[in-house]
Amino acid sequence: MSHAPARRLIASATLCATLAGFSVSIAAGFDLPTKRTDLSAADLKRVADVTRPTADFSKAEQYEAMQAGATTSIDPVTEDSFSHISANIPFDEEQNFKLGNALFRKLWVSAPSSTQASDGLGPLFNARSCMSCHVNDGRGKPPEGGPSATSMLLRLSRAARTPEEEKAVASADVVNFPDPVYGHQLQDLAVPGLAAEGKIAISYHEERVTLGDGETVSLRRPSYAVVNPTYGPLDPATTISPRVASAMIGLGLIEAIPEADILAHADPDDTDGDGISGKAAIVRDHRSGKIALGRFGWKAQNATVRDQSADAFANDIGISTPDQPKAQGDCTKAEEKCLDMPTGVQKRLGAQEAPGPILDLVTFYSENLAVPSRRKASFPETLRGKRIFYETGCISCHVPKFVTRRDAPDKAQSFQLIWPYSDFLLHDMGDDLADGQQVGLASGREWRTPPLWGIGLTRTVSGHSFFLHDGRARSLTEAILWHGGEAEKARNTFSSLSTDDRAALITFLESL
Repeated sequence: MSHAPARRLIASATLCATLAGFSVSIAAGFDLPTKRTDLSAADLKRVADVTRPTADFSKAEQYEAMQAGATTSIDPVTEDSFSHISANIPFDEEQNFKLGNALFRKLWVSAPSSTQASDGLGPLFNARSCMSCHVNDGRGKPPEGGPSATSMLLRLSRAARTPEEEKAVASADVVNFPDPVYGHQLQDLAVPGLAAEGKIAISYHEERVTLGDGETVSLRRPSYAVVNPTYGPLDPATTISPRVASAMIGLGLIEAIPEADILAHADPDDTDGDGISGKAAIVRDHRSGKIALGRFGWKAQNATVRDQSADAFANDIGISTPDQPKAQGDCTKAEEKCLDMPTGVQKRLGAQEAPGPILDLVTFYSENLAVPSRRKASFPETLRGKRIFYETGCISCHVPKFVTRRDAPDKAQSFQLIWPYSDFLLHDMGDDLADGQQVGLASGREWRTPPLWGIGLTRTVSGHSFFLHDGRARSLTEAILWHGGEAEKARNTFSSLSTDDRAALITFLESL
């Protein structure tokens, strides 16, 4: 395979980085920066040079194995590989990380309780702790033959119905609208004395796909439903979207990527004609209410790690925080008994069940979980797979490199060369992966490009190899074959590869 396709991709990536049309229009409407202001002209050139996609696959790039810069963990590979502190954290901040870790693992209980600092669970909830979903700080999975769906949930929402509602979404005041009875999320657990909202039912239909060399792969197509809904059927306009928990590593670094550098890859009108659009998620910061770039969540609905953490406390566990102060969690007016249940607010501890210091510590912990170092980055088979990954067009969305802000609030994350393999933009992934659920500017066919770092350690850390937003894919090969829409061309190219070339590409992914 020649290097010509790779050169075209590099030219395209460079063009995307210089096109200002979309960035300027977004900035004009939403006041987002179009240029980096944290660097000198000399440093801007250095960043442009170091983040340009390589065309040399004869050896590993400089610093490539340290895929999260100086924060990278070089600890031995174990099931705890996603639970290490960033390597360059100052000693005097390690205590905050350990306290945040304890709170991340903390099991909340129903109110009233003798352990007043731990009560307030629910009343409706999906998990009793953050770690219940993010086991070993890793990736969640769908329930496989068991009654529990702890690391998977169903998001509920409907699209805007009126011009006023459409305006609220367009101005990023809301991302969508809840089911009138069941709210934003189906809670399949409840405190004593209260019935849960219902259970997730999943069925799979196996479909055979024949690849270019005659090999066949079985894909499982899922169907989802809510069984035994306690308060009657869902509203006919309500859509259901399954989500599994994402890995927790590298989140603070993602937040430290300059908005302008992410926006530089956006091309919603496909101006360059490469078939890849890429759209920025525009949201509001929970604390300030200001417009921000969405980076976190399967549809990039949250701008910061703190926003993501507060959402999880509120909707997954039913715990109020300063950013999400509703002590009854996702209870709606139609769920009167839920609203009447006691809360865990202790005035002597604060106005919320998880006061500011708790949210601060959990956020700090989440921001500073280290990305593990690469394995076998310089091995010939890995480098061959990397070349194929680039030439297949995967880097059009899975952008290899960024350099974080020099003025990042956390100095440990400042001015780091990182390799997340994501553009953090929304992309149309086709009918097969569509959930039909609008989330802010993300349509029912669009998903945020997930970062790939750490993906090769999924089985080691999480004990499984389920991928995509709903865990339908049982291997990386299946995950690629589910790609459609903007990724259809890359998917078809992967399908037409020889068995050896496909294996090499998977080897590269497993090294991340």
